[in-house]
Amino acid sequence: MTEDVNRQIRLAARPVGLPKNSDWNLVEDTVPTPGPGQVVVRNRFLSVDPAMRGWMNDRKSYVPPLPIDAVMRALTVGEVISSKNSEFAPGEAVAGLGGIQTFALGDGKDLQKVDLTLAPYPVWLDTLGIAGLTAYCGLLEVGEPKDGDTVLVSGAAGSVGSHVGQIAKVKGCRTVGIAGGSKKCAHLIDQFGFDAAIDYKHENLSEGLKRTCPDGIDIYFDNVGGDTLNAALARINVGARVVICGAISQYNATEIPSGPPAYINLLGRRSRMQGFIYFDYRDKWPAMQKDLAEWRASGAIKTEHDIAQGDVDIFPETLLRLFRGDNFGKLMIELPA
Repeated sequence: MTEDVNRQIRLAARPVGLPKNSDWNLVEDTVPTPGPGQVVVRNRFLSVDPAMRGWMNDRKSYVPPLPIDAVMRALTVGEVISSKNSEFAPGEAVAGLGGIQTFALGDGKDLQKVDLTLAPYPVWLDTLGIAGLTAYCGLLEVGEPKDGDTVLVSGAAGSVGSHVGQIAKVKGCRTVGIAGGSKKCAHLIDQFGFDAAIDYKHENLSEGLKRTCPDGIDIYFDNVGGDTLNAALARINVGARVVICGAISQYNATEIPSGPPAYINLLGRRSRMQGFIYFDYRDKWPAMQKDLAEWRASGAIKTEHDIAQGDVDIFPETLLRLFRGDNFGKLMIELPA
């Protein structure tokens, strides 16, 4: 890579099922020059998230679908290299929606300055970024935990799920995680302080829930959907809160999935199921980041990164790791310095 080339991954076609190589184009463009009010950022780390799969589809969602031939949308952190925006100066570290590319040009509206003396770049894509903020918003704003609640988390070894479990422990809850494989389940307990774990690959989920949640579930934080959501709904308590964060088991489905049959328990147990998007709480992010930084500094929250190193061309294969379940912690790409 040379300094005068902006390498980009652009969407070539709408994926059917899992994205494949022909769904992407690698494009080399010139490094952008800022116009009035604009900022150019050199991306240092690129966030790789399950939500990306939904952004590729041509259907209405909380953000517009990614146009064909557009740079793949992604959260990023990096350094301002040139600016004609009075809010940002060259050399400042920022987080934003920089996309899967080496350099990003924008008007600065989606940029947030980040303090590298408080935490290094990767943490601003993790505990102080999308993972920690999503966990905080979903659990505390939507789930409304109370001391002594039993909190069940699916996708618990992932970046969001692991933060949910740790924040729940801070709030005095009993936390149970669902993950795939004995290594991940042991890590939930030994590293992240979960009270119990269910290995869905080697234990019947319903039996695992009976074992780990004998008194039912007060909050279910769902990252998976499908059969996992249905099994959790079967054991919710009166007044339970079901927080819908994601449905990774369904993102690559080629047919519209059916709803969970056990949804009727929401009626009899006077419970609620609510989805959320962490962007909706943006005005509260500074206060949330302050809490998250304090919990991280005290050791109450531990951060786990899975960093792939390489240029933007490794993105298509790195994304697939999410759907194979072989990532451990927050998945991101570190671009060459």
